[in-house]
Amino acid sequence: MMSADARPPIVVNVLTGFLGSGKTTLLNTLLSRPDFSDVAVIINEFGSIGLDHLLVETIEEGMVLLQSGCICCTIRGDLKEAILSLFEKQKSGRIAPFNRLIIETTGLADPAPIIATLTADLMLKYHFSMGNIVTVVEVPNGQHNIETYTESARQVAVADRLVITKTDIAEAEATSALIANLSSMNPTASIEISDPANPAASLLLTEDIHDLASRPADVRRWITAERYHDHAHSPIEDVNVHGAIRAISFTTPNAISWPRFSTWLSLLVHRHGEKLLRIKGIIGVEGIETPVVIHGVQHLIHQPVHLAEWPGGDRGCTIVIIADGDIGDIPRSFSAFVDAQHDVAPVLERL
Repeated sequence: MMSADARPPIVVNVLTGFLGSGKTTLLNTLLSRPDFSDVAVIINEFGSIGLDHLLVETIEEGMVLLQSGCICCTIRGDLKEAILSLFEKQKSGRIAPFNRLIIETTGLADPAPIIATLTADLMLKYHFSMGNIVTVVEVPNGQHNIETYTESARQVAVADRLVITKTDIAEAEATSALIANLSSMNPTASIEISDPANPAASLLLTEDIHDLASRPADVRRWITAERYHDHAHSPIEDVNVHGAIRAISFTTPNAISWPRFSTWLSLLVHRHGEKLLRIKGIIGVEGIETPVVIHGVQHLIHQPVHLAEWPGGDRGCTIVIIADGDIGDIPRSFSAFVDAQHDVAPVLERL
């Protein structure tokens, strides 16, 4: 039982994007808003952090107070130590309490290890919970970066929200083409055009995707998302539009056995964990009237969430997997494994 003075976990958001995408500009804009006054910021960056015009007071080495009231620190070392150091300092009263932590990654970062640190470490899990992953993509160079640099493609693949920047210096056709490409790479992510004048801009970070039970609109997006080259009907190896990263979407009209599904998912994660950049799905489970939502990154599968009702009339199962590399014929293995009439032994050999 939680003690009377215990606080709920601090929500962590990861803000990522390739070099020059505009993530620091977006962060600066958001931090100027009054609803970000109880936020701490960790910038995992090499060299200048580009926040000099926001610095007000040096608290101690590596830590500053921003005009918004946010605490900001820079790190070049261990992320876990930096997070726990912030937590201990606010606990002891050396810095003001904060309810949200924003981690801005370096432009060359693969966000997956950061997410793994936050969600797998026992000490961090007790005090912090994942909010959402926001990836910033600029129009002029975004598609080139995705096609050229694996880091950029992975940043797109793991995102809960994709924010498009620099539309003011790009043709409308280029913006539309980039949005279409991003939608095919990550059909489960929402896509927003960066607009500092938008009063709802702060929701990019504060409307947390991790709270799936309160977000049926996102679940509907998973169901209605445009299929990425219709993977259910074409060989995965034929699709190589975005290098090694591909989205695999498939559906089944029937409810499934939860024990069989959880075993299939566990085996899939055990075999291909590092390649599974993102797993999202809504599952109809035998014996349960309402849907179950699954959500995971690489080896980490979050606690399933039960929704109060189905988002729309369709039931059954819809799963979207974004993978880095070939992970085999996943729709076929899913169909074979969850069907109680099949012998699962041959499937075990293919997973």
